[in-house]
Amino acid sequence: MSEAHSACGHHTIAPRSGTAFTLDKGQFLVVTDPQGEQVADLLAFNRGDLDEVISSGRTLDYASRIYLTTGDPLYSNRSNVMLRIVEDTVGRHDFLLTPCSADTFRIIYGDAEPHRGCFGNLAAALEPFGIGPDRIPVAFNVFMNVTVDGHTGALKVEPPLSRAGDRIVFEAMQDLVIGLTACSALQSNNFAFKPIHYAVEASWPLRA
Repeated sequence: MSEAHSACGHHTIAPRSGTAFTLDKGQFLVVTDPQGEQVADLLAFNRGDLDEVISSGRTLDYASRIYLTTGDPLYSNRSNVMLRIVEDTVGRHDFLLTPCSADTFRIIYGDAEPHRGCFGNLAAALEPFGIGPDRIPVAFNVFMNVTVDGHTGALKVEPPLSRAGDRIVFEAMQDLVIGLTACSALQSNNFAFKPIHYAVEASWPLRA
């Protein structure tokens, strides 16, 4: 199930689903893991020019590391800052792996009738904004725990480090279209599908 809206207030993304919404410059996006060990795929597009999109390559190149956290900017393919991480209670997220898809489940898991995955959920949610599937890049995979072997370069998907109530907060540096999911891949979420909570705030969110 997908929806497209302006997302002021608090929302829940059901397990294995996604949404898309607008985020204004200066607003804050709060992504919370309500139960723990659940990944959320995040995309960002410049609302005024959809060809400008969040870029893993630019961001990791400029950061000179693969693990991003509080204070780090997320750059676009044009080297403009789209989002900045202003709070992070986990400190481990992935910006290497592409959104899971029907092909992911067919090739990696051997599923005969695969779920459409985060890619399919994002494509459906972003369609009302005029964003087609071929525009979907590598997502910022909130709470995803991917380790890299320093000798072989082998990637391994480990259980997320997030626990119930952990969150990450982004400040929008442009007017954006955001795509966001509750990830559909078993291994990424320690083999259990759970919801994701998110909220859009006009000012710095404070914990209750």
